[in-house]
Amino acid sequence: MQDDIHEEPAQYASPPCFMHELSPEFRLDPVRPDAWSDVLRWRKAERKRLIDQRLSMSPDERQARSDRIAAMLDLTIGRFAGRIIGTYWPFRGEPDLRNWGIRVIERGGRLALPVVIQQGWPLEYRIWSPGDPLERGVAGILVPSRGPAVQPDVVVAPVVGFDKEHYRLGYGGGFFDRTLAVMRRKPLAIGVGYTSANVATIYPQSHDIPMDVVVTD
Repeated sequence: MQDDIHEEPAQYASPPCFMHELSPEFRLDPVRPDAWSDVLRWRKAERKRLIDQRLSMSPDERQARSDRIAAMLDLTIGRFAGRIIGTYWPFRGEPDLRNWGIRVIERGGRLALPVVIQQGWPLEYRIWSPGDPLERGVAGILVPSRGPAVQPDVVVAPVVGFDKEHYRLGYGGGFFDRTLAVMRRKPLAIGVGYTSANVATIYPQSHDIPMDVVVTD
């Protein structure tokens, strides 16, 4: 997925031990700078732990888990005909749903992939079909080199981590939350990830937007 590919600032104003004092329901609104810096520190460390964990899987295990996620997506989404499904090109051990995407097309759906236009901007989803040209975007992720920008009916977004309230820990750039916030109509937002990516809380903030559901293996 293209979203959240930049790390948060690495400067911290409060002691590293602060986070264990927060309750699982902790939410900053408005943000206190001292506490927010500790949330950033915790998210950065947790992000690294979870990415390292999924990269340690063998390719066969990762594909088997991806296939189980794909089967659950079929049950969650139901109808594909006539709908635009926003999906992603896998990156850094994310579930690989490319074969599932082909089956979406075979069932009458259309695929759209996200493109980073500019730092601080929402993502742009572009229609893509197998055989259409791709180019390297931000962080080397493959994105459609051309194609119309569209509004997906369903958005499938990989998670680095997620919590019981379906808040998603991404890569730190805020692209996905920003995209959901400006969409003209609300899509069905589905997070996908491995069961091991479940955490007690991501300490959601006022700018974080929860998924409607999170599908795991």
